[in-house]
Amino acid sequence: MNYQETVHWLFAQLPMYQQQGAIAYKADLSNSILLANYLGNPEQNLACIHVAGTNGKGSTSHLLASVLQEAGYQVGLYTSPHLKDFRERIKINGNCIEEEYVTDFVAQHQTFFENHDLSFFEMSVGLAFDYFVYRKIDIAIIEVGMGGRLDATNIITPLLSVITNIGLDHTAFLGNTLTEIAGEKAGIIKAKTPVIIGQYTPETRAVFLEKASRENAAIYFAADTTETPPACELLGNYQKHNTKTVLTALRVLQDQTDFSVSELAIAQGFLHVVANTGLLGRWQQLGTHPKIIADTAHNYDGLAEVMQQLQEETYTQLHLVIGVVNDKDLDSILPLFPKKAQYYFCKPNLPRGLAAEILAANAAHHGLIGQVYNSVSTAYAAARANAAITDFIYIGGSTFVVAEIL
Repeated sequence: MNYQETVHWLFAQLPMYQQQGAIAYKADLSNSILLANYLGNPEQNLACIHVAGTNGKGSTSHLLASVLQEAGYQVGLYTSPHLKDFRERIKINGNCIEEEYVTDFVAQHQTFFENHDLSFFEMSVGLAFDYFVYRKIDIAIIEVGMGGRLDATNIITPLLSVITNIGLDHTAFLGNTLTEIAGEKAGIIKAKTPVIIGQYTPETRAVFLEKASRENAAIYFAADTTETPPACELLGNYQKHNTKTVLTALRVLQDQTDFSVSELAIAQGFLHVVANTGLLGRWQQLGTHPKIIADTAHNYDGLAEVMQQLQEETYTQLHLVIGVVNDKDLDSILPLFPKKAQYYFCKPNLPRGLAAEILAANAAHHGLIGQVYNSVSTAYAAARANAAITDFIYIGGSTFVVAEIL
């Protein structure tokens, strides 16, 4: 198979959460351990930082990678989902894994994958670990896919763990309360391994303290530190939380490991994170006249931050190109959106995408009025055609909507 055929096989052969939802979720690590053993346990030969959280884990992971690159290290970065190309999930110093490595890996191990019914995510994690060891990187930043305790990445023993925050997302899998979800995220806390907590509430703090105590792991609450992070290239207001979490993690890394990170590397890493890592879709500006912003926020907490920032903008007319997946709690997120705006409802192009007609009908109940379009691209084109140079266009609601625009 060539690269495109290989990626198609990865997407279509086995259940994949981002395409299909609940059917793809596996509630144990047995397959991840089986695959790791089969590959010779590459994860045991990696120095890692493990990053979990409801929101901000992607930005946090990319910022950590950027700083460590500026410090002179070869840095592996595993994140999900991708926006345009599967290879975005696996990078070294901002460069995507080679197409040939992906095709060779799948060809070599395809029979094993099929015989053991491995999930898309399990195969992707195995590929990342195998590749990072092959390329002899210095350190890997490993982002959790969903949850933590039962996530396929949770077979690593990291140098430190990072949990950005806890919000009500993926409740069908992780629990219906912040305490339950925090318990799942806390599953990445390992014995005698420092853990950095970003944002917290009284109930989630108690969960983290209990798990850290049980594991004899030092715990650091980034929100409580007084040190001011350096200027950051990322423009979203929500990045103030992520930069504080990253700075705290770097201080622990400096103090408790052999990794050396200068103040200049931290400053440069924060300023050049997009160029260093290729991070996309975080309050990303796509145009100026009219101003066009795309953001991947897709759950209550993330959208609340973004909608607050939207209110701070100055414009004549607001246009929102919006689509969501079919497991979103619309009655929770739709009240966050401004009523005084023109909406362009669309369906992201994947099986989990919610029909634009259904989204529009639900939005109308919340006073959000607009037109239905048969694709993300036509909705965006209509917004561009209707917007004056003093207007503002926002694109979001789902990672997959942003991906189609980018």
